[in-house]
Amino acid sequence: MVEIRRLLGAVPGLRLIDLDSAGIAKDPAEEELEPYETFEENARSKAEYFHAKSGIPTVADDSGLVVDALGGAPGVRSKRFAPDRGLQGKELDHANNDHLMAQLGDLDLAMRTGRYVCAAVLVGVTEAPLVVRGEAEGLIGGQPRGAGGFGYDPYFFDPKIAKTFAELDVEQKNERSHRGKAFRALADELIAQRMQ
Repeated sequence: MVEIRRLLGAVPGLRLIDLDSAGIAKDPAEEELEPYETFEENARSKAEYFHAKSGIPTVADDSGLVVDALGGAPGVRSKRFAPDRGLQGKELDHANNDHLMAQLGDLDLAMRTGRYVCAAVLVGVTEAPLVVRGEAEGLIGGQPRGAGGFGYDPYFFDPKIAKTFAELDVEQKNERSHRGKAFRALADELIAQRMQ
């Protein structure tokens, strides 16, 4: 939420609250909100679900890593890529990264192209949902680098700056990341609509 507040801070008069502040308790059913094959559909599913529960405009996102050599995997299953379904937090991140490395094997770095993708959907402000997408191109390294970030960040190498996302500080990551790009696009859309 801190990241989203920072990214949407440019929108005048916008007040953001999290689910707790909206009085929405965690529900196990929420785990079933991402059954779709696109980031946009999953983000819309979550946004519509929480909009229905809260009655207020709601933004949700879905993001993941798309690796060309794996036919787009892990894609929308990025969070649940590892075969072991009982893990959470850092243990899950390690299992997902280990599975990714096993899938890529000894494939040459030049062939390990991919991108982080983020789709953000806002419902309840306009008649149709507002959908934006951000992408960050990179390579999937063979060894982890950096201590920041989460998920696949230690392996996601940005060749333009010769660093993994785990080596970036918060400002650098927000500038280059798929999520930063998506939420800046959403902020631009909201500002443009307010100026009409």
